[in-house]
Amino acid sequence: MAPHDSSLRPQDSLPLGLIVTLGIAHAAFAGVRFAITLHAAALQATPLAIGTLLGLVMVVPMLAAVRIGRWSDRLGFRPFAIGGFALLLASCLVVAVWPHMPSLYVASVLSGTGYMSAHVAVNLAIGRASAAHRRTDAFSAMAIAFSLSGFAGPMLAGATIDVLGHRWAYLALSAFPLVSLLLLCRVAPRRVGAHAPPSAQAPARIADLFAHPPLRAVFVVSGLLSMGWDLFTFLAPLQGVRAGLSATLTGLVMGAFSSGTFAIRLLLPRISRGVGEWATMGGALLVTSLGYLAFPLLSDFGPLVLAAFLLGMSLGCGQPVSMALVHSHSPGDRAGEAVGLRSTITSASQTFLPMLFGALGTAVGMAAVFWAVSALLAAGGAFAIRRR
Repeated sequence: MAPHDSSLRPQDSLPLGLIVTLGIAHAAFAGVRFAITLHAAALQATPLAIGTLLGLVMVVPMLAAVRIGRWSDRLGFRPFAIGGFALLLASCLVVAVWPHMPSLYVASVLSGTGYMSAHVAVNLAIGRASAAHRRTDAFSAMAIAFSLSGFAGPMLAGATIDVLGHRWAYLALSAFPLVSLLLLCRVAPRRVGAHAPPSAQAPARIADLFAHPPLRAVFVVSGLLSMGWDLFTFLAPLQGVRAGLSATLTGLVMGAFSSGTFAIRLLLPRISRGVGEWATMGGALLVTSLGYLAFPLLSDFGPLVLAAFLLGMSLGCGQPVSMALVHSHSPGDRAGEAVGLRSTITSASQTFLPMLFGALGTAVGMAAVFWAVSALLAAGGAFAIRRR
């Protein structure tokens, strides 16, 4: 079994330093994705080109997340967190230096790769540093941090674009990963765990994780929740552009979504203990399905903000509960690999679905895309509720 870092023994207190560090980096990731969407639209890119840009964000994570998780199990989380924050910083700077379409493609790859590496590594650290009965609380706290950062990143990017332009928005966002790098050096000891001793058992296979029914169900529902989240991230800014909203107002719509995730996550530990984790995720999928039936029909700022807030409340339930279930059902020495596999599934969603959404949106219109995803989420909600 791979050694755990001595600084990450399970404890009743929440690892708030790690949570804050990752939350700050997430502000940069959310802001860069939002800024890239608006920047590409300003450069007259087609929906398919914008979908390709957002799909590239998760190409490398889709291929590398399991390996990053496996290495984090063996070597410790710190080198992959530090490297991830550094790549996220580079993604901001490359567009600030050269604000043209080719650099947007480079920034997409760098931001997704960097955030994935940090996300897998720090998630593993948070799970190991939390006692089993506090994991849902820890990941709920992390999700609350993501809600705040998901509001701050797009809001800062939108306001800066309106006042100073796109280049300055990326420079402003670069402050977040820089702060994360500095903070990580303070909240985490510098020692890295030693290599794990060679195992006499057969090599671990990814198929072994899929063969475990409860863990497989977590992966399926996580993928559907990621699909719902990606649909909003990709199409909501375009809906704002179609409605004639400014970058600041479009940022407020995105911020309303994050506010909704923040509001529900304050209550999430109580909800999940009351109705159960599977019922929580099933209800989230069903409510999101209903929301996506109405969202493409809205064109005024007020209704868009309200719909975004309600969708944030429904989708905000999924991530912390699914992360707690991954840690609960995965083998103890393969938790990082399981986290990486979940990240691979969500990354595949974030790689292919924006391109698919863009192609379908160009061919049949945005409303049809919303309604097709609504049907899939409804089926996933019924599946999750049966898992009770």
